[in-house]
Amino acid sequence: MTGVEVLGYVAPVEGACVSDVTDTNGWNDPALGRSIVTEDELQARIRELGKAITADYSENPPLLVGVLKGAFMFMSDLARAIDLPVEFDFMAVSSYGAATRTSGVVRIIKDLDLDLTGRHVLLVEDIVDSGLTLAYLRRNLMARGPASVEVCALLLKEGLQKTDPDLKYLGFSIPPDFVVGYGLDVGERYRNLPMIAEYIGA
Repeated sequence: MTGVEVLGYVAPVEGACVSDVTDTNGWNDPALGRSIVTEDELQARIRELGKAITADYSENPPLLVGVLKGAFMFMSDLARAIDLPVEFDFMAVSSYGAATRTSGVVRIIKDLDLDLTGRHVLLVEDIVDSGLTLAYLRRNLMARGPASVEVCALLLKEGLQKTDPDLKYLGFSIPPDFVVGYGLDVGERYRNLPMIAEYIGA
């Protein structure tokens, strides 16, 4: 069992690291390796995150800002687990292109539609690896005058960040492997896999 620190306590997270589970929900694809986080583990953890966010933002329902395309499935399920009248907006950024490694150069492809002035913003990310994209997004959003900006990330790749990514909410810490599924892709494929799986290539 491993632990993920959330809101000042350590919440036990089963399956946060690569296990011996190999089931990929019937996807007989040689490019997929082991299961990293199962569908059941994802949904159970998202329910926990939703409860924590509901408690923390009970007086000020947040604006959820999803980072496309990877976070769309996570944000959809997370929003339904939050018992507050939240609002939505989306940004699309690119630092990977079609590659499996980040280029380190972040480009905004789609900007927000809403004004952030005075808003409590919760940035919803699919995965944090180097942390460079997240740092850029945080600076960009803070420059727009919000009341606060916090981050909810589904996945954190262990050992790749040079500085603390400062995540208020975290789903799972995982090994630094390239993963796909549940919104995460390689060349736009595998986003619809209902779990997180290792991508080992063809």
